[in-house]
Amino acid sequence: MNISSVCVIGLGYIGLPTAAVLASRKVRVYGVDINSRAVDSINQGKIHIVEPDLDILVHSVVNEGYLKASTTPQCADAFVIAVPTPFKNHFQPDLSYVEAAARSIAPFLAKGNLVVLESTSPVGTTEMISSLLAEMRPDLTFPHTEGVSADISIAYCPERVLPGHILRELVHNARVIGGVSPSCTERATELYKLFVDGECIATNSRTAEMCKLTENSFRDVNIAFANELSMICDKLDVNVWELIKLANRHPRVNILQPGPGVGGHCIAVDPWFIVAKTPEESRLIKTAREVNDFKPQFVIKKINELQKKFESEKGKAPSIAFLGLAFKANIDDLRESPALHIVEYFDGKLPDAVAVEPNIQEPPKSLKHIKLVGMEQGLNSDIIVLLVDHTEFKQLSKETLRTKFVLDTRGAWV
Repeated sequence: MNISSVCVIGLGYIGLPTAAVLASRKVRVYGVDINSRAVDSINQGKIHIVEPDLDILVHSVVNEGYLKASTTPQCADAFVIAVPTPFKNHFQPDLSYVEAAARSIAPFLAKGNLVVLESTSPVGTTEMISSLLAEMRPDLTFPHTEGVSADISIAYCPERVLPGHILRELVHNARVIGGVSPSCTERATELYKLFVDGECIATNSRTAEMCKLTENSFRDVNIAFANELSMICDKLDVNVWELIKLANRHPRVNILQPGPGVGGHCIAVDPWFIVAKTPEESRLIKTAREVNDFKPQFVIKKINELQKKFESEKGKAPSIAFLGLAFKANIDDLRESPALHIVEYFDGKLPDAVAVEPNIQEPPKSLKHIKLVGMEQGLNSDIIVLLVDHTEFKQLSKETLRTKFVLDTRGAWV
């Protein structure tokens, strides 16, 4: 059965680009989101997130009639769930958004439909969706009990994209596709081959779920090594940036660059999904997560030390500018951002502090006292704290910073 229509649940940083790319392949796409403002914006051919070239693509596919957004699902050949999976108390996975999305599409399912979960999830979540839908639609059969003969195909296919390069990587990156049954995998592969030029690699749903968690845990562990190294070097009075550059001259060493912590909805969250399922076996992954979660506290301590040094030398309280609030360079995404957490700590504690974030128009609601200002005003401050290595910040000359007290957490000005 050909896939000519797709309903995408969740129009955020992954769902909207996926919907737009599918629509660009002349597939009729129904985008669904609970945010009515985002829905209205998309239907006007506009976007509510920052991602290069996405605005042009959305404008095109909306005008051509291939993408339409709404707050409720519609019947389609395939359904793609791309909603958040945060964690709740004690770092336990919160699957409430996934469950709500599955419940929302249940009334619209018909024999021959495909359901794909893209949201990063603990192992077993795809099978849970199959069970949940089976409870809601006893008139249909599902693959967790009926296997290849099921009426509905269900699979898991995680995204593997880098913010700032999402449109290119959605098309060119390989995809790992895991069905609840082999026929589900084949059906899901048909969907992704509509727009993926990269290899579509078949497996089962549990392995695909674990693959996504493993990829981000691997990165988290490597970042934790760099972050821990930076704290060790600070205590031993060693320049960590020079050290890493020298160590990386070894042909089999590739140490990453440290920073103020780890943010975003993937690396800062996904390892906890493994720890939650297998706490006794995940000791290294858990420790790496704790190291990266601690790094913002270390940066806060260094800012306090720099503030005291200024007061001692200048005899007055300093003005401070925090450069960057996003979780990584050149994007607007503030989710789990260590930079934002650091600035939030100082909100109300520093009488003369500002933040500079060129990728957002309005300050986050969590900041009550620290104002969002432009670059020029920020650079008038006595202390400059670089938290995110946005291109605009990296291009600042050393002469501009010569008279400032500087804390560079990203090594942008070394």
